[in-house]
Amino acid sequence: MADSRRWVMLGIGTAAQTAGTLYLYGLPFLLPALRRTTDLPLWELGLLVACPSLGMVLALIGWGVLADRRGERLVIGLGLTGGAAFLAGAASAAGPALFVLLALAGAAGSAVYAASGRVVTGWFAPGERGLAMGIRQTSQPLGVAAASAVLPVLADSGGPRLALLVAAAVSALTGIVAALLLVDGPSPTAGRTTAASPTAARPASGSPTAARPASGSSGSGTGGTRARSPYRSPTLWRVHGASALLVVAQFVVGAYALDYLVTERGWPVRTAGPLIAGAQLVAAAARVLAGRWSDRSAQRLRPLRVIAAGTAAALGALAVAEALHAPPAAPLLLVALVATVSWHGVAYAAVADVAPASWAGRATSAQTVLQNVAATATPPLFGLAVAGLGFGPGFAVAALFPLAAVAVLHGLTVDARPSTRPPDAGDPAGADAADRPPSAGSAGRRPDVRERVGPGPRAWWSGRPPTPPG
Repeated sequence: MADSRRWVMLGIGTAAQTAGTLYLYGLPFLLPALRRTTDLPLWELGLLVACPSLGMVLALIGWGVLADRRGERLVIGLGLTGGAAFLAGAASAAGPALFVLLALAGAAGSAVYAASGRVVTGWFAPGERGLAMGIRQTSQPLGVAAASAVLPVLADSGGPRLALLVAAAVSALTGIVAALLLVDGPSPTAGRTTAASPTAARPASGSPTAARPASGSSGSGTGGTRARSPYRSPTLWRVHGASALLVVAQFVVGAYALDYLVTERGWPVRTAGPLIAGAQLVAAAARVLAGRWSDRSAQRLRPLRVIAAGTAAALGALAVAEALHAPPAAPLLLVALVATVSWHGVAYAAVADVAPASWAGRATSAQTVLQNVAATATPPLFGLAVAGLGFGPGFAVAALFPLAAVAVLHGLTVDARPSTRPPDAGDPAGADAADRPPSAGSAGRRPDVRERVGPGPRAWWSGRPPTPPG
């Protein structure tokens, strides 16, 4: 793909998502200030900072449908500017109105998660999406890094209201820039190959002349035809489920890292905040490296399983250190911060590989919705656990979730590189393009998705055994 505009578009999408992340996931860094300025218990404060995630859950699928039909520019522009308006209102609100406005700000800002993923699937071919998704997913640790470095300082000097107003201003400015400059990815027509997404038309089931796009083709609502739902197979559901389990560990550490260092370890906010910001910058680099690793790996999900196992080990070590009140607890917390956020690019690249282009916005939205269901529930529930058990046992319980993610992904593979094996001669004429391997010379088409069934070594593509090696 020679079009240099794709890197500009990726940069705009990443910047937009970073701006949204500043408040969508940055509010936990206001916890020390909120503890001083309110009389709410820790679990209610956990619910307050989870309100943007709740709003995301309610709105993401709708934004995904709109992104599939109208493109990224409209969705990101409306979402970020609308989120800024709700966030500015929340800065002056109190009581139930504050909870509602923060949820509405999350609902509006979630547009960046539905649309900026389509920037990647529209401009990058499958063999490049791990790196591209890794770069795009740096927006979360970069936004959290900025939030951890800036929001506590603003809250210390001017209260939580000033922090919310600054986040609103950044969101509004970035939304306007995205609305002016963002361009949708090239949309290939049926039977024609483009640099952005080389594909070829295939007959649809029951219609020998109807073209059906493979992954990376159009069919996005802006041109082309519709592909069969990828949710008829359990592959996407399992990737979504494993991602939601990994998010629990991420939000246990991310939501309470600053509060843990300040209240349990006695660190000053102005020291703890920049240190967490530094860890988030390392996490951003880890996302890029993990995405590149998944591009070079024969199987997209193998790195994801390794990262999940490493996350469980990091949280287990942190739990032991905290239970023993050992000095390494604080450094281990920073290691856990990096480990718990490094997997996102790989998971989103797997979603992009499995879902056809006409489902890109909805599949990305579904991925983020299920993650945010977990993200919304985690802070208040972990706050209750800490109040009753302490941080050590809480970290130990959190370590079980990435282990469960490894189990969910066991035996499931998504090829990171397109297959060049020709389709079987006996493949039924009506088979869906989403359910069979691409033909020779179809680089950029849908990668193979394999799911191991039972204890035996055989694997099936839609019920057919794979071709033996050689």
